[in-house]
Amino acid sequence: MNKREFIKSSLITTAGLAAVPFAFGSNKDGLFSTDLTFDNVLDEYTLPPLPYAYNALEPHIDEATMKLHHDIHHNGYVTGLNKATTGIKEAMTKNDYGMIKHWERELAFHGAGHFLHSIFWEVMGPKQGQRVAVLDSYITKDFGSFDMWKAYFAASANAVEGSGWGILAYEPTADKLVILQAEKHSNQSQWTSIPILVLDVWEHAYYLKYQNKRKDYVEAFFNVINWTEVSNKFEKARNKH
Repeated sequence: MNKREFIKSSLITTAGLAAVPFAFGSNKDGLFSTDLTFDNVLDEYTLPPLPYAYNALEPHIDEATMKLHHDIHHNGYVTGLNKATTGIKEAMTKNDYGMIKHWERELAFHGAGHFLHSIFWEVMGPKQGQRVAVLDSYITKDFGSFDMWKAYFAASANAVEGSGWGILAYEPTADKLVILQAEKHSNQSQWTSIPILVLDVWEHAYYLKYQNKRKDYVEAFFNVINWTEVSNKFEKARNKH
């Protein structure tokens, strides 16, 4: 088993990882970009570059926050994920599992943080694009209307306790869209669901500009959603099942 296979198998068995499908993104089908952040030469996960300039989301999300969020916070999750996978590999090599509970928690926390952020950067952009008709039809079917979806998504994101995420996901078993909360990345997940739109509501995502006014930040987020990318993720998630 090479390290890439080991990382994926470890993610399968991790008890707390938020939405395990993050681990199985494929750059062949383009569903997620997470495989694009794995460097086969270095044999480790790497920080993906932003697909736009740091100031591209102004005035809704400021340049200083984007630099701090991407270069410091996201990079910290990448570092933690690589450290956790190395720790587990060493435990397997030495047949010494005294620290396995620690490393599994680290794997779940930093892995979920890395994969969610990788999606987060993609589903925002300076241009909102267009929702495809089938996505609109699912939004209407599952939430009543776009305005009802927006109100529900905003309320859910605002109600996340402490640090976490608001998530719009496709749930293949019922062939429907669902809105989920993820606390601390790795709690409160429907494991078969596939995220297509995520919103980071940790304070580091908005505090420089919005201070403690999370509701204002959540409302601003709707102005930077890249619906073309969300539609793309939805269609590929739906077509894979």
